Amino acid sequence: MKPYLIRGIYEWIADNHWTAYILVDAEHESSNVPSQHVNDGKIILNIHSDAVQQLNLGNDYIEFNARFGGTPMHVSFMVESVLGIYAKENGQGMVFESSHSGGDDPAPPKSPTPSPTITKPKRPNLRVVK
Repeated sequence: MKPYLIRGIYEWIADNHWTAYILVDAEHESSNVPSQHVNDGKIILNIHSDAVQQLNLGNDYIEFNARFGGTPMHVSFMVESVLGIYAKENGQGMVFESSHSGGDDPAPPKSPTPSPTITKPKRPNLRVVK
């Protein structure tokens, strides 16, 4: 179900002209992400269509091309390493359990653009979108 939820939330965010951010477990063995932007083993990636090229939200892998500090990079990671996806503008989205954790909520890394919904002490304020 997870890849379908990710794609659905991504489409909902894009349809509303918001910016999609995805929280990834950068320590997962399959994660190919820019290590200089990893914080506490996690990374927040902007996957808005203006920020990435050739975005593929597959059933097993998510991959795209992007620039980090002017350097082009192919980013890829397994769907199971995704910890959350949300809209930058309002923090609405979905948080997933880490596949290797004991069921604790994932703690997002410190970001220059903090999300009001995804914080360690509070549960996400999510609502059903119709």
